[in-house]
Amino acid sequence: MDVRHSSDGPAVIRFRAAGVTLLLAHLLFVGWLTLRPLDVPWMTAANLQPFAGIKADLALGPAEAGRRIGEGLLLLAPLGILLPMAGGRLLVSPWASLARTVAAGSLISMAIELAQTGVPGQVVDVDSLLLNTAGVALAHLLVVPLSRSRLRRGNRAGAGDLSRIGIGARSPLAEAPQGSTPTITRVGIAP
Repeated sequence: MDVRHSSDGPAVIRFRAAGVTLLLAHLLFVGWLTLRPLDVPWMTAANLQPFAGIKADLALGPAEAGRRIGEGLLLLAPLGILLPMAGGRLLVSPWASLARTVAAGSLISMAIELAQTGVPGQVVDVDSLLLNTAGVALAHLLVVPLSRSRLRRGNRAGAGDLSRIGIGARSPLAEAPQGSTPTITRVGIAP
């Protein structure tokens, strides 16, 4: 069953609102960071060959490679947590959640890379797309399943059962008889 179509309590609404607010703030920060013009004396060509930039980073030594690869992984990694948080669902397939989050993260990364084509000093790099998507997936795998299980456990332990938000048992309002369907008498067609 899906939480998003139920009557949510104030805590779930606040949780979603916080997720949406943090998501928008992070996207604004990423947009500012990646789409601002840079004043550089020269530019490299666009990298459209997968893993070529990562190989070049590894050739620079472990410290510089770790920094550059880490930046690529961390740039969009918060999306792996913020996208499910903005969705606000507790009971969802972990694999479906991961697939949705990774797909959304890769689309956002692709949109950033395509937008960089019109920004002076910024260059398209397919490795950035790969690293950003991997960062989203890693953050999601490390945080979201554990967080959801803790929220479900906490909801069962002290906050009442999940039936109040439409999960598990059906609410009494959903099973109440609705009465007969109203009918309208035949109305003539106006001239």
